[in-house]
Amino acid sequence: MSAIEAIQLGKAYRKQGIGPPTLFGALSRTLRGRRNEEFWALRDVSFAVEKGRTVGVVGPNGSGKSSLLGLVSGTITPTRGAARTEGRVSSLLELGAGFHPDLSGRENVFLNAALLGIPREDVRRRYDHIVAFAGLAEFMDMPVKHYSSGMYVRLGFAVATELNPDVLLVDEVLAVGDIAFQLKCLDRIRDFQRRGKTLLLVSHALQTVEEFCHEAFLLYRGELVARGDPPDVILKYMTSFMGEGGYLYRQEFGTRDVEFTQVALRGPDGAESASFQTGRALRVDIGYRAKARIENPVFGFSIKTGNGLYVFGSNTQIAKHPVPFIEGEGVMRLTLDPLTLKGGNFFLSLSIHSADHATQYHRREDWYPFVVKDPTEAPGLFELHSSWRLGAV
Repeated sequence: MSAIEAIQLGKAYRKQGIGPPTLFGALSRTLRGRRNEEFWALRDVSFAVEKGRTVGVVGPNGSGKSSLLGLVSGTITPTRGAARTEGRVSSLLELGAGFHPDLSGRENVFLNAALLGIPREDVRRRYDHIVAFAGLAEFMDMPVKHYSSGMYVRLGFAVATELNPDVLLVDEVLAVGDIAFQLKCLDRIRDFQRRGKTLLLVSHALQTVEEFCHEAFLLYRGELVARGDPPDVILKYMTSFMGEGGYLYRQEFGTRDVEFTQVALRGPDGAESASFQTGRALRVDIGYRAKARIENPVFGFSIKTGNGLYVFGSNTQIAKHPVPFIEGEGVMRLTLDPLTLKGGNFFLSLSIHSADHATQYHRREDWYPFVVKDPTEAPGLFELHSSWRLGAV
């Protein structure tokens, strides 16, 4: 049975004219045909989320992710279509949502719970747990308008999750909290999953979506353009919409005395691919063109996770593989065999620089996204070759 269902869900807003609302301005906008122009934040989105599933929603800023959560939670009225939920719904959609700035943290706990339909007696029983989780005991009698953004999030998440919802909706606000609190939140999400709760979360933290979600949705310009296995959906996001209004950026710089031409990532069979398997080979054929003879160039690479965590980097100098000179066109081959990365999405960066590191000829930072799949599904970032032996002490 579906815990969340969206049927041809759409939300449109009216674009208001620019400038003061004068008679001349109104007449001008009417003559230009711009009166009551519509902007569709979300258009004809349909899906169902089964009970006990965790779904991550990714996409560039402005793609309709927050509008989707607002429509599912009922805080936004759809222009067309419908969204239905089964059971008690709790949401953390935006900073300070459901809080009154002039009320204290204590008063806002009861207010927020009342908005969620939670009986006051239930809140009294859980109050100490809420405060302990938020870590705000000394601030609960202070008006929340004096809270920092992190304090807002800590109290809001504590209320939203402590009162045992069947469906939890979480927007990107978790990124506001400090690292220690984020880890507490992720532990609570794991507990929700063990108890069969349903979660729909929006996040730019791609590694989190990969780790916690059973399925991912990709929104772009208000449309659901992909859904499925998180690594595959995130790879489509990175390859198709990288840098569009999100935190994903790629950089390119250098003198271009030597420059990259065709770069191809290949699997063990030599076929070009963006998907690889733990324990098998990944080969990178790096085409280059040198405008003149370059002495002692250094070719380098680095790999980061989808969240920007630096995993590993090396170059021909470190590997004791000197390149005496290059000129004209050629290909440098990088081979990772076996590939010890575990399942997830990654970025490959490439560089060519001088032996003394003073001159960058060409560097492409976070330029080549790829996905790694691990058939064992063992957790972690990379595989350590290990063995076990049972013997007498």
